[in-house]
Amino acid sequence: MSDPLGEAKGATLLSPEEREGLIPSHITLHSELNELEQQNILEAVTGFFSRRRDPLSEEFARALHRRMFNRVWKWAGTYRTSNKNIGPDYWEVRTQLRQVFDDVRYWIEHKTYSPDEIAMRFHRSIVWIHPFPNGNGRWSRLMADMLAIRLGRKSFTWGGSTLRAHDDTRKRYIDALQAADKHDFGPLLAFARS
Repeated sequence: MSDPLGEAKGATLLSPEEREGLIPSHITLHSELNELEQQNILEAVTGFFSRRRDPLSEEFARALHRRMFNRVWKWAGTYRTSNKNIGPDYWEVRTQLRQVFDDVRYWIEHKTYSPDEIAMRFHRSIVWIHPFPNGNGRWSRLMADMLAIRLGRKSFTWGGSTLRAHDDTRKRYIDALQAADKHDFGPLLAFARS
């Protein structure tokens, strides 16, 4: 495959402007792009998990995405400027994220759900908003992990896989997200701890 940003199954399509944001010029395959992004993410995880920070802020959310993808995408940590096949119109991203952060603070304060369910509802909400051009699934899973830890739980295992497009684990994850879209969080809770 000569186009590293071609239509991978289950991936969000990037606009031509977003594609131009690819930093490394040596990338020729989608698998190379995934590997480079994964290396960048591992560095971010080390840095962000070593500090106790509040994941329920716009500043933190953007800084985490930036750190996860800053060696791969020029626009890392910058909200999308085009509409996607998922999420609200791009101009509503900031407002909807703030609403989610406020909702989650309320759920925590009032113990509305268990800590795991709060983290899964948080994950489902922010992955649906799809605030960035790319990397939303990995970013939102890490955000949920950080929230779970803040709530006294362990990070999630997310099916014990990298959730690549060709992976059966990814299908189970997508199915669980679709159930959560219909207000059934049981499959997503089970998947996240499997």
